[in-house]
Amino acid sequence: MFFNTNSGLIPDAPRVEMPASLAPLSTRDSLVPDSDSLYHRLFSIPCMVEMLVREFVPQALAVGLDFSRLQRVNAKFHTGRGSARRREGDVIWRLPTREGTDLYLLIEFQSGIDWWMAVRAQTYMSLLWQQIIDEHKVKTGARLPPLLMLVLYNGQKPWKAPAQIRNLIALSGDSALRSWQPNVRYFLLDMCAFPGDELVRRRSLAALLFRLERPLAPKELEELRGEVSGWFRRHPDQERLRGLFAELVRQAFDELGVTVPESINLLEMKMKSNLATIGKTWRQQAMAEGLAEGLAQGRIEGEAKGRVEGKAEQLVCLLVERFGALAPSLRTRIRRARLATLDRWFKRAIAAPDLRSVFNSSR
Repeated sequence: MFFNTNSGLIPDAPRVEMPASLAPLSTRDSLVPDSDSLYHRLFSIPCMVEMLVREFVPQALAVGLDFSRLQRVNAKFHTGRGSARRREGDVIWRLPTREGTDLYLLIEFQSGIDWWMAVRAQTYMSLLWQQIIDEHKVKTGARLPPLLMLVLYNGQKPWKAPAQIRNLIALSGDSALRSWQPNVRYFLLDMCAFPGDELVRRRSLAALLFRLERPLAPKELEELRGEVSGWFRRHPDQERLRGLFAELVRQAFDELGVTVPESINLLEMKMKSNLATIGKTWRQQAMAEGLAEGLAQGRIEGEAKGRVEGKAEQLVCLLVERFGALAPSLRTRIRRARLATLDRWFKRAIAAPDLRSVFNSSR
């Protein structure tokens, strides 16, 4: 593992404002639909960028990057001159290097395959260089800072698009014109292409992110949730990242068909039962309530009784799954309870550390 947790995580870095008239060639097919989206927020945090580069971009490390001096570059992209439509670039960072120059790191997020990604890369890089020339008044004879564009792809299909623009140009390899063609490249990080056992051996948060983007069985998700939670216990100062990863874990639950109540903190709760069992119970609860709402008004009394009995049975099943056999007196207490009381007990039972906590009136 490259990331040295003993050195501490670097704090939020200062931002460098760069208003620009940069015009993308086409609409992004991005993992993130707007500047407030989850991945955009994740990689707006310096330590997340550091872990991504250290774990998965060893070529960039060869120039000696100084992550303690990361600076965020906020470039404004406009769709055209005079247009009121404006959009944010995905993420751009500036990193000093051992060679004495700055590296500009562009991170693009993709959920779909863009065959023309290399063309877009050339456009973005050229426009960023032009903006640097204009904003910093780069003198004639000077050299431009190096750029590295990372494409972070989380789609399930293997990425097939060429990573360099020369492979998109209709020329044979021995053509006399070939040496005159541009050869811009981007660095592809296909999150689902990394071998699973290799990702498991890595312990950084970036590797855990890659694993969350892979198809997961319920037991695998339960174990991975525990690893993510353990990382944040070792790094209690990373509250912003904790909230974002809680959203990621919740999304992974959703993809398994498990809708987790908003009141449940998935990175803090201690589960004693299998996620598949809990997910089945939540789904049964939703189905029972939805079915009850659709019953005819003329059967309200019978419907209410059925809802109470159904809720009581669901609660008994969940408690037995989590804590073992129930005493007959407790089963009787559950069957005699009102629906509102059963709802309250059920919500507690999902994450309660012990049986007593479910029925404790002080909670």
